[in-house]
Order: sequence, then C-alpha cells, then structure tokens
Amino acid sequence: MKQKSIAVIKHLFEAEKIDESFVSELKLDERKGVQKLIKQYERQKQKEQKLKQNFVQMSRYEKNCYANGCQYIAGVDEAGRGPLAGPVVAASVILPREFILLGLNDSKQLNETTRNEFFSIIKEQAVSYGISIIGNQKIDQVNIYEATKLAMHDAINQLNPKPDHILLDAVTLDNLSCTSEPIIKGDQESITIAAASILAKVTRDNLMKELHTKYPVYEFKSNMGYGTKRHMEMLTEHGISPYHRKSYAPVRNAIN
Repeated sequence: MKQKSIAVIKHLFEAEKIDESFVSELKLDERKGVQKLIKQYERQKQKEQKLKQNFVQMSRYEKNCYANGCQYIAGVDEAGRGPLAGPVVAASVILPREFILLGLNDSKQLNETTRNEFFSIIKEQAVSYGISIIGNQKIDQVNIYEATKLAMHDAINQLNPKPDHILLDAVTLDNLSCTSEPIIKGDQESITIAAASILAKVTRDNLMKELHTKYPVYEFKSNMGYGTKRHMEMLTEHGISPYHRKSYAPVRNAIN
C-alpha cells in the first residue's frame, strides 16, 4: 500500500477520520512528522479524557439527586458581591439530564471567549433558566448579602418547570418551595452551579461594559467595578458615579 503523505495524515487527524487501529499502524511509520502528529493526537486524547473525568466528578451531586427521585435540579450562583460599582447578578438554571459540556467549570476559571461560548450553549440547551439583576441602590438599602439573596430568590422564581431540588454555592436560602443544598465551592463541584455562575458572570460583565460607555473614566470594561488601583485613583480624582455602592467604605471615603 502506498504510504500516505504527512499532509494527508495531518488532514485525517484534523478531520477526526481516524481510529485506534490506524494510529497503531502509524506508530510503525518512522517519519518524524508522523510521530509528531501521533504525539499531538495522544496529548489531545489525554486532555479530553481528563475533561470527561472532571465532568463526571462535577456531576455527582446531580446524579445523587436523580437517584433520589428528583427530576428537575436547579443550580444557583451569583456574580458581583465584591465590586464597588454596578449590580449584583444571580442566575438559576435547570440542565437536561443528558447535558454534557466538557470544560464546564467555575466561570472565573474560564477565559472570556470560552465563557461567552458556554453562555450561549447553556441558554440554548437549558430546560429553564432565570437571571436577576439587583442594582447598587438596592444594595445600599438592604446590604449586599440581602441583595444577593433577593436576586437568587427572583432567579429561582423565574424557573419553569419548578425545581425539585436546588444546589447553591455556599449560601443558605429560606422560604424555598423545595429542598436545597449549599455546597462549598459549588461552582467547582457541581455542573449545574457552574452553569449558573457562567450565566451570572457573563450577564454582569456585559452590563459593566455598557456602563463603561457612559462612564469610561472608571474603566468598568476592564475592572468590572472592582476596586483596582486605577479605579481607586479615579474615584479620588473624579468622585463617584450613579452606579457606585455608597455603602462600601472605599466609595464612602471618596464622597467625604
């Protein structure tokens, strides 16, 4: 049989038109280019295997809920408790039982491109999701912890169908219509909470980019309202915007 060119073999790898028997045959090919392609292929397979293992590990809470008779499991998370400006955003999501999204993780562990890609996939494939936005004025009125809980309740109430069980990222909520379970570092331990964290963060990041167009001096598009050194300098120089949280000490200090 005529030996395939390295260019053809590379195309077969890229098109995923190969199987393990073909790879075994290629391992007998001593050309350096072929051996390089095999090593790249095996590294990619190892990476995919690790992602699959991580996904299975992060699905264990959901699997336990299904085993206990639950049909609709909601994950809930928030974004924006720490910033000096902008809203706090909470999201809830119910994923399909067969949902698979390799690489799904805490939104902060993902780059912006991946977050945005996953954001679209989650919204498209979710059984249901809810997103709630609580502005800085309400945060100042009731405090950030209570505002976060209000946002979470609102996001949960948007779900249809209603959940049988709710997984929360290290927060306890009262007055829920079903059982719930707070999980420490839940956005790294549960695929459903991780999905909610992505919905919340991407939504909030987009809002902060919109605020940047109104108040570019604070550089919200890059700091997302967090108290970076540059942000603090601009607070001192220009005072506060209508979107800063007056109940936060650095903002209060900028007023005085």
